[in-house]
Amino acid sequence: MERRRFLRGTLAIGAAAITARAYGMSGLSAPSSPLDAQQFRKMRRFTRTPFGNIAYVECGSGDAALFLHGFPLNGFQWRGALDRLSVHRRCIAPDLMAMGYSRIPHDQSLAPAAQVGMLAALLDKLSIRSVDLIANDSGGAVAQLFLARFPERVRTLLLTNCDAEPDSPPPALLPVISMAHEGRFAEETLGPWLADKALARSPKGLGGLTYSDPTNLTDEIIEYYLSPLLSSTLRKSQANGYAIALEKNPLAGIEASLRKSRVAARIVWGTGDTIFSQDSPEYLNRILPGTRGIRRVPGAKLFFPEEYPDIIAEEAALLWSGGSA
Repeated sequence: MERRRFLRGTLAIGAAAITARAYGMSGLSAPSSPLDAQQFRKMRRFTRTPFGNIAYVECGSGDAALFLHGFPLNGFQWRGALDRLSVHRRCIAPDLMAMGYSRIPHDQSLAPAAQVGMLAALLDKLSIRSVDLIANDSGGAVAQLFLARFPERVRTLLLTNCDAEPDSPPPALLPVISMAHEGRFAEETLGPWLADKALARSPKGLGGLTYSDPTNLTDEIIEYYLSPLLSSTLRKSQANGYAIALEKNPLAGIEASLRKSRVAARIVWGTGDTIFSQDSPEYLNRILPGTRGIRRVPGAKLFFPEEYPDIIAEEAALLWSGGSA
């Protein structure tokens, strides 16, 4: 118990230091009233595309920034970053197909390549020509595919812990894919987490596996992420389908295209992540010609962008301004 209190205290001190550094270097200001689930829900919009009715949240103005979330999350993952970066950009945080509140036909492909097509259609509907891309987890695979397919539509790329061609899907995801093939993942994993929030925060739950501090995964957040995925038989099937779509390496053969990219890129990687390889940031840094290096976040797990939005805000603002950390 004492060790747990010590660790939480250390995390709090670290977060305060991060905040001070971010605001001091980038001219950012802390939001006076951070977005919560109720506010985010009120901001949700829908745009009809050939891929379905896509849910997204938008705030800010000017050049657009596109935020791509992880699995099984949705655009709510980026609320803290949107709070901080909407003074610099027109921030768009969509729910990828089969995740969150997007409404997708039962026969729609959920493959990352199809997600790319959906995002292009969404941007077209919103009259957005080019974006600054920020991505996490499986959203990072989608971001790389988007860059390869539409290089002219990407100004900058900020990747956090995510797939890379040599590590996609990561071995840790294989049991999830296996369960999804059997139609059991949504019902037998997500369902118990939604019903028992303490279980979701346990070492083997979503919180323990992917959050630096599992207590940051509050009851409200669990409800926002998991409720839509379990709201119907179709949605459960689509949640399973999202995982299945990651089985065959979606990034196979992409390296040659990424090596041709000249967009400015930054890699921000949590060192406590047990899902993706700690070799991947070095790989990405090596193959992206426009990279401005790697920032490692000590002890941070997969979904740290939600926990430490100040890091994302600092790095994005510096990347967009042409600076480096």
